[in-house]
Amino acid sequence: MRNFAKLSLFAATALSLTACGKQETAASAPDNAAAAGVETIKIGQVSPLTGPISHLGKDVEFGAKLAIEDLNAEGVEIGGKKVRFELVSEDDQGDPKIGTQVAQRLIDAGVVGVVGHLNSGTTIPASRIYADAGIPQISPSATNPDYTRQGYKTTFRMIANDVQQGTALGQFAIDTLKAKTVAVVDDRTAYGQGLADEFAKAVTAKGGTVVKREFTTNTATDFNAILTAIKGAQPDVVFYGGMDAQAGPMAKQMKRLGIKAKLMGGDSMQTPEFIKLAGDAAESLYASACGLPRDKMPGFAAFNTKFESKFNTEIQVFSPYEYDAVRVLVDAMQRAGSSDPKQYLSEVGKTDYTGVTGKVSFDAKGDINNGAVTVYQVKNGKWQVVSTVGGA
Repeated sequence: MRNFAKLSLFAATALSLTACGKQETAASAPDNAAAAGVETIKIGQVSPLTGPISHLGKDVEFGAKLAIEDLNAEGVEIGGKKVRFELVSEDDQGDPKIGTQVAQRLIDAGVVGVVGHLNSGTTIPASRIYADAGIPQISPSATNPDYTRQGYKTTFRMIANDVQQGTALGQFAIDTLKAKTVAVVDDRTAYGQGLADEFAKAVTAKGGTVVKREFTTNTATDFNAILTAIKGAQPDVVFYGGMDAQAGPMAKQMKRLGIKAKLMGGDSMQTPEFIKLAGDAAESLYASACGLPRDKMPGFAAFNTKFESKFNTEIQVFSPYEYDAVRVLVDAMQRAGSSDPKQYLSEVGKTDYTGVTGKVSFDAKGDINNGAVTVYQVKNGKWQVVSTVGGA
């Protein structure tokens, strides 16, 4: 009986293990797409999905999600075979170190292309990871010129860079606002400092004077010491190179201190969130955005309707460029007849595509051709177009 009991226990254990094995097989069974012979193609997306600028990170992630959803609904074929796209999204928290970590994670996950990162400070170090793997990377928002000056064949940018944007803003300050003196503040990030440097260069080239140059961080909220020093210099314009999370409180504190100068900023200040953070201090202030005004974008109206319906929120800035970035990658795959980066990477550089944001083509470095810069002013609590440079 003791031997029989042992045999019975052995048999039960074996049966249990067999059953477990069947469950594992079922759990790892191919999805319906794979079962139907449809290839799944993974595209990576990276942005800060947590932290003070997560509203911008989620904005671009939503743009990528919408592109993937539309592509799958269209039943795209590559090389004569139907494919299904899968978005692999990562949170880099706006941190350069985390940016490189998640870049490697995406490579390990088998993505064939990446849209991102959001910030220049994370985009630039991550670009080496993608370049080493031969994976195309298109940023919808990184504007620091160094991103596409590294000599990598894998780097592309959907919007004008800081040279174009900073120059347009500097010239606007002198020519349109008739400023003779400016104060410049930046957050010491690759984006903020780069944009502020180009603004200062443009002001000086036009005969203006930078009377004060101050620095802060991309986590600061108290600018009273900096602004008190600036108030003493009595500039006509204060330029801030940084994100809306700092620009909003800065605008409030400028008003409280009685600073008469107009605050100006770049594309990461030209957001609905900035107006919320600054309150009535936002009124009459200026900021630029890289790209055409939304009413001049050929596909914006339809995109906006779909975006707000699906995500129940308004567009911040970069989601239309993220949407187009995904579709540019897929367009290159279709022309190459392959989703293998070795096969389709060269086609990305030959892009001639018209999307939501307008015509997309790249120069030899991967910068967008004819990148537009639009200057806006807050009027009655809304950003209103003032002027546009480029974008032909």
